[in-house]
Amino acid sequence: MENVESTETGDAARGDPDRIAAHVDTLHAYVRLRLGRALRAREGSIDIAQSVVREALEHADQFHGTDEGLRAWLMKRAENKIRDRARFWKRDRRDVAREAAHDVDVDRGAAEACRTLLTPSRIVSAREDIARLEAAFAELSEDHRRVILLARVAGLSHAEVARTMDKTELATRALLSRAMAKLAILLERD
Repeated sequence: MENVESTETGDAARGDPDRIAAHVDTLHAYVRLRLGRALRAREGSIDIAQSVVREALEHADQFHGTDEGLRAWLMKRAENKIRDRARFWKRDRRDVAREAAHDVDVDRGAAEACRTLLTPSRIVSAREDIARLEAAFAELSEDHRRVILLARVAGLSHAEVARTMDKTELATRALLSRAMAKLAILLERD
């Protein structure tokens, strides 16, 4: 695991599990969109997110960075795990028939907590909205998906997005603008 030095002196708590827990929802959303339809049919987004969190907690004492650095590190770990799982499924040609139960994992805990506020038709509508977003997201180019995930889902600063994507800040700002416009067009089309 890489050590990340903090630019803040003494402000970043060392290996605080609460710091990691604060990023779980963002991490789950990032993984869910990053998986893509084919891999999402075989892997649960929540399972991958939990695996990343477990590894982060096991090595929490080795992380010395800021909250944004922690978020970037978690997303990088998620990227690596998704890449590993994709390689596994490409190698493994067995036909694994999993039902699309992963579409139901739209945060069961949150849905359960809000069930008194949401009618069944609203729950179905929310699931349809997520399916539309996932389908439109899958049509974007790799760079467009990645910049949206890093900037909007993970909430990284433009400087951190640029560093992660190995581009200039100006280039990632322009890329994000084009990516969001393309996503809007794809969502409007439906």
